[in-house]
Amino acid sequence: LNRDKSGFWVPFGAMEQLSHYKEILLVLGTAGIIVPLLMRLGVSSILGYLIVGILLGPDVIGALAETIPALKAIAFSRNSDLTYLAELGVVFLLFLIGLELSYERLKTMKRYVFGLGGLQVLFSIALISAAALQLGFEHRQAAILGMALSLSSTAIVIQLLSDQKRLGSQSGRVSFAILLMQDLAVIPMLMLAGLMSANATGSLATGIVQALLQSLAAIAFIFLVGRYALRPWLKMVATSQSTDLFMAAVLLIAVGTGALAQSVGLSMSLGAFIAGLILAETEYRRAIEAIIEPFKGILLGFFFLLVGLGLDLDALADRPLMIIGTAIALVLLKAAILYVLARLFRVGHAAALESSLLLGPCGEFAFVIIAAAMASGVMVRGDDTAALLVVTLTMIMIPLIARFAAWLRPRMTRKLESSMVIEAPPSAELANHVIVAGFGRVGNLIASMLKEHNIPFIGIDGDATVVDRERKAGLPVYFGDAANVVFLEKCGLTSAKALAVTMDNPARVDEIVRAARQSNPALKIIARARDERHAVKLYASGVTEAVPETIESSLQLGEALLVEAGVPMGLAIAAIHERRDGFRKLLGRPDRRKEVKSARERLKQRMP
Repeated sequence: LNRDKSGFWVPFGAMEQLSHYKEILLVLGTAGIIVPLLMRLGVSSILGYLIVGILLGPDVIGALAETIPALKAIAFSRNSDLTYLAELGVVFLLFLIGLELSYERLKTMKRYVFGLGGLQVLFSIALISAAALQLGFEHRQAAILGMALSLSSTAIVIQLLSDQKRLGSQSGRVSFAILLMQDLAVIPMLMLAGLMSANATGSLATGIVQALLQSLAAIAFIFLVGRYALRPWLKMVATSQSTDLFMAAVLLIAVGTGALAQSVGLSMSLGAFIAGLILAETEYRRAIEAIIEPFKGILLGFFFLLVGLGLDLDALADRPLMIIGTAIALVLLKAAILYVLARLFRVGHAAALESSLLLGPCGEFAFVIIAAAMASGVMVRGDDTAALLVVTLTMIMIPLIARFAAWLRPRMTRKLESSMVIEAPPSAELANHVIVAGFGRVGNLIASMLKEHNIPFIGIDGDATVVDRERKAGLPVYFGDAANVVFLEKCGLTSAKALAVTMDNPARVDEIVRAARQSNPALKIIARARDERHAVKLYASGVTEAVPETIESSLQLGEALLVEAGVPMGLAIAAIHERRDGFRKLLGRPDRRKEVKSARERLKQRMP
């Protein structure tokens, strides 16, 4: 045994071994224990990581550890070795944003994305940069601060609106459109921040032109390689029917494309964003989203944890009024800009006010842009301290602002939803649709019937060959695991009208039904059953309709036999409906006698 600095007896060499795992254990403990507890108290996960980073950093627990050595076991050092993991979190976030930016979505919301969102970004950059110049910053630094502070928090705002189920409201749609434009604007901002060297000569306009010209060739190369290589490669991997291999391929695309971009002088985030754009229109998009989402969440948590660790609380203590006052002034300035622009675009008064309040605070990409500016020498250590403190304080304010907006909403003199019709919400392409899980012969037939009656649908299949064939036929079929809850939600399960499960594998049907019912308890599920026993099991799992193959084939055979034997068509169909209803009752289906009786009466009126 050997005594450590805290006076505890530990096995010889254990302290040296644990030192390699200390920070990763702290991060996992934060993600698995502390953040869930904070979320129970109403604190978002992102703010939870920030708070933990501040508390476990060198200015709080680290400072206490000077007098209580045992606390060093749970204190992070300011020079953490987890920086590369935090960078991967941003890479995956940009990759997912690229996947979300489909052409159809941008086309549907173009007026608010490029009009309202574009003007918000430009006016915010101009006014914030002018204020920074007045405070004594050099013009390049002022431009960086203008770009960084003009952005809002996509992660926190979208999560809050989603938790409140208000993404479909007017304020939710307007907020999403503006955040979408801000996410698009991050890419040129990162290019400028990385390429505007502090030693460069010439005007800012010259730097912009130089940055764009240097990047065009590299971006074109990535687009060409991605367009003609990524999709065939993913098809080959998907054909192997291995989830592990497909996951490895997706992670390689996100990180590998980022590494390729970095090798030619661009940022990893830009490369990952381009890869996401390339894959946004493919049949693998939703399966990729389901795979990347968990990695993005935990790695982005590392990013915010390190942001909390890097904050200089001593600087806040030295100038609290100045920093807090600047944070409040910045939120009010951005909110005023957005409110005026939203009203010019004829957004309702209440929706404009709520959106402007939610988007007034700064966002996560401010840290990324300022870090890129420091790496290029535009900003130096010390210049960024106050800015990062302001960004963090405004982000911490978002939940409080959201609660204030919720309190204010019913007290507005005008309704939140104005009579104006704005572009479709982000999920409009997947609203009131039918999801067809399994696109074999049965799924294809169901899809043709839905198409004939103009009912929107989306198909899912785990066979890459089937998906490729149906996509070439022009059908909206996507590759993925229909038993994956995250993947189903990416396919719009929460807003779907119904789910049809058509697989002939009973075990797979059971998995999909359980996953769908867990995610959407009110969803109508029509499932294919192998036989009566399987149908009973499905009804117990909560399906709306279970269709046993053996019974249905017998009923169809009986219907054909009755008609050929001389029974009028209407009576034959009604008799089959009654027999089918009897089987449903025996199998556990709720009584539908009134529906069957009504259907039989309608059939009698139509046919002799």
